[in-house]
Order: sequence, then C-alpha cells, then structure tokens
Amino acid sequence: MENSDSLRLNVALLRRKVPNLTTAARSVGLRPATVSNLCTGKIPVGRAEVRTLVALATLAECSLDELILRGEKVEMIETGIKTLDLFAPLAKNGTVGLVARPGMGQLVILAELFYKMKKRGYANVLLMPEGDHPELNDLLEFVDIIAYTIDEAYEKMASYDKGKDLIFTADRSHVVSGEIYQLQERLQNIGVENVTTILLDLSGEVVDEELPYGPLETLWQFDADLTARHRFPAVNPIFSTSSVLEGAHLDQNHFMIQQRAQKLLRRYRELRSLVTVSGIEKLPTTEVQTYKRGERLEAYLTQPFYVAEPFTGKKGESVLLQDTLSDVQKILDGVTDSTDIEQLDFIGKL
Repeated sequence: MENSDSLRLNVALLRRKVPNLTTAARSVGLRPATVSNLCTGKIPVGRAEVRTLVALATLAECSLDELILRGEKVEMIETGIKTLDLFAPLAKNGTVGLVARPGMGQLVILAELFYKMKKRGYANVLLMPEGDHPELNDLLEFVDIIAYTIDEAYEKMASYDKGKDLIFTADRSHVVSGEIYQLQERLQNIGVENVTTILLDLSGEVVDEELPYGPLETLWQFDADLTARHRFPAVNPIFSTSSVLEGAHLDQNHFMIQQRAQKLLRRYRELRSLVTVSGIEKLPTTEVQTYKRGERLEAYLTQPFYVAEPFTGKKGESVLLQDTLSDVQKILDGVTDSTDIEQLDFIGKL
C-alpha cells in the first residue's frame, strides 16, 4: 500500500452510502471506534488492516479505489481558538461532530465560531431542531440563514451566493433520520460544495454512543473534568481529533508540537489524580516538572471568548495558529516554568 501520508478515507462517500454506520460496522465485525478513528485520521489508512478497508468498501458498495483517496489535501479552517486549532483542526467543507452533555459549553463555543466566521465572510446557517430550545436564542444574532426543515435549508443554501463559504449547523436528530446525508448529496449534485457542517446533540445522549454521527472529518469531545474546574473551552485535547492531523495534510512543526503537547497532557492527567489524593510532595522528583508543565499548558489552553465578554468581563481573544504553536513550544521547553499559573489563565497569546 502507498505511504500512509498520501492516503485518506473518502469520508463523504461513506457518509452518503452507509448512513447507520455504527450498526453496519458491528454487523461485519468492525469496532465503531476503529471506524471513527480511521475517518478522523487518528488511525492512518496505511496502518489499517486490509480486511477493515475491504469491509468498509463492501458496506459502501464501492471499490477500494473509490474508498481511498490519494494525495488530496485536507484544508483547515483556522478558528483562533487555541485548543481546537492545535489538537483538532476544523476541516474545511467537512463535518465536525460535538460530543458533550448539556452545560459543558458546546453552545458557547458554537456562538464564538459563528461570531468569528461571520467576521471572516462566512455565512452561518442554522437548521432549528424540533421543539422549543431557548438555549439556542443566544446564537441567533450571528446566524445569516435560519431554516426549520431540511427542504427549507436546501432551498436557502442552494439559492445563496454560490461563491460564499457556508457554516451549516444541525441537531443530531437529522443525522439519525438520514436527512443530513441526503441534504449534503443534494447540495453536491448542484455544485454547492463549500459547506462545512457542524453537528451537535442538545440532549447529551451522544456522549454514551461510540459513533453517534457516523463518519466525521473532525470530532470535538468535551470534558466533564475541565468543565467542573471551569477550564473553558472544555474540549478534551486527547480524545478530540481531525482528519487534518494526517501527516500529509499538516505542517510537520504543528504535528510535532501537537504530539508533544498531547503526551504531556496525558501524563499530567495521570499525575493529577495522584496529586489530588496525596499531594504534589508524593510525586517522584522526576515527575514534578512534568506535572507543573502540564498544569501550565492546561491553563494556557483556556481562552476568553468574545461572545462571553458581557458575562466574564474579560476581553475576548483570538490567537493565530503560529502564535499558539510558538507559545506551546515555549511551555513544553520550560520557558514558562517560573511563570505563575494565574498569569496563564484565560489569556490570548503569551
């Protein structure tokens, strides 16, 4: 098989052909988590078992050549949100799924994205879920198109400026029914391909399922521990991922820093449970530095949002990816070892 850096799954095709991928994957002996990791690039295609790829091609009723894309670049949308751009970049024209329970901040991060994307010339489209959802009211001032049915969303997006980039957001109920995939295919058939789709689940049931949205290019998993400690945005930097992270599509400096940061935070989380019980003095001397750097990196990844200014009193901050990478490298290399953690909390760049 070719170098894995030049290969990726045709997620859009999988999404169209196998709407209920969780059940379908299990029916042929595949673990939904494995399929999810392949779709987001957490497992490179070149490292996948041949039988897994053959099974996916069979489910999609396509050839391996159709299932595997070669040498196509996945472009990221830089959001200015440090933890997203570093650990799980938003894949342009792909689909991102938010995995969170109510109260974890997914609607705040969505409002911030709408705010930022609108300023950059994107049009925000919101397909309202059935029922009464007053929690969505805070999003509406940043929305350009509101639709109440799939057909209405199609008509409004199809007639919108063809050259405009769209951010389309919908609730998981439309995923379960298969309507989202049909909408995406209908739009592609008329040449509307500049649509980045965001899927969320207002009920929070999504947290308990292995592959709740089907194939995704980007997955943002929210973290209960970060939420409880008010470390916002509470996106888990270890379990969130993106197809943009595949080697061929990512700047190697970004990849190296992302891997080092993830390794540090993984170990920090393990040590934190020990410190919580026994205190930092019980840590081996060799681990104290790791713990303290992890603590500083976690603090740095918090960020004040523009949409939250009226509630927090803190000015919103947007950070360029290159600044995030530079800052994180400094923390990893110990440049901030003598900096008080409070000075890293809810800031923009260093």
